[in-house]
Amino acid sequence: MNYPVRARTSFAADLHAGLALTRRSVSPKYFYDDIGSRLFEQICELPEYYPTRSELGLLRAHAAEMAECMGPRAQLIEYGAGALRKVRFLLDRLESPQAFVPLDISGAHLLAACDELQQDYPALCIAPVVADFTQPHDLPPRPAPGSGGRRVGFFPGSSIGNFTPEEAQDFLRMAAQELRGGGLLIGIDLIKDPAVLHAAYNDAAGVTAAFNLNLLERARRELGAEFDADGFFHSAFYNAPLQRIEMHLMSRRRQALLLDGVPYQFDAGQTLHTENSYKYSVAGFQAQAARAGFRPGPVWTDEREWFGLLWLQSPP
Repeated sequence: MNYPVRARTSFAADLHAGLALTRRSVSPKYFYDDIGSRLFEQICELPEYYPTRSELGLLRAHAAEMAECMGPRAQLIEYGAGALRKVRFLLDRLESPQAFVPLDISGAHLLAACDELQQDYPALCIAPVVADFTQPHDLPPRPAPGSGGRRVGFFPGSSIGNFTPEEAQDFLRMAAQELRGGGLLIGIDLIKDPAVLHAAYNDAAGVTAAFNLNLLERARRELGAEFDADGFFHSAFYNAPLQRIEMHLMSRRRQALLLDGVPYQFDAGQTLHTENSYKYSVAGFQAQAARAGFRPGPVWTDEREWFGLLWLQSPP
């Protein structure tokens, strides 16, 4: 019941901290209020945005193999669950799953998606957890010894790319322990032509721009932040040396953003860094996962090798 209050408090504290930095930044997890979550679902349908279509194609073609890796009577944990569209391919192929546990920070969006999923899978035990999965969180008990099932994870959508290398390593270490005895199916966006990346994050319809700008609008709605209505614009580009897309909100002019009465001065061209999206090679990501305790398993990529789904075996 008090999650929204905690969430607002966390948002305010993190935004103050990020605005106080010399290079201002805020976590991309704050994109995903109800409006942001809906905008992201629209992004996934855009012609320029290849990751969702690529990943859905892989799930459609190889879900049976992926489900075989997970095994019968699995307790399936989905990190950053969102609209619960992709997991349906696995649920259709899994043998007698014990439970499905979706984790997401956007509570209303998650619960609505769970209600819809339950209608289509009435026999499935669905136990949603509204939480920031990068922070300590509670999960239902593991499958009982002798039940024949394992706890396994699903982290689609290349969301791991939003983490810094250090944050990604922290997540992988956490997941390796949380999924001990099971494994993790994870999506990664692969290194490719920067022109393809630029188009994906600067779509002609302006949906990604609206998604980015909604972060400040959320601060206005929830925290009472004050800033010029047209004071910022969306900027996204590929940083080749760091192998990542960067998204920023760039100030159009000299202005002050007011948060809880505290003024944060922006010069023209100064930015608030809102997201990174790192791109990986398969071998590089497998090596990173191995440092967290995983063993590499099967890999599925599309024919252009733009996107990959990797099975990682957890420690025993």
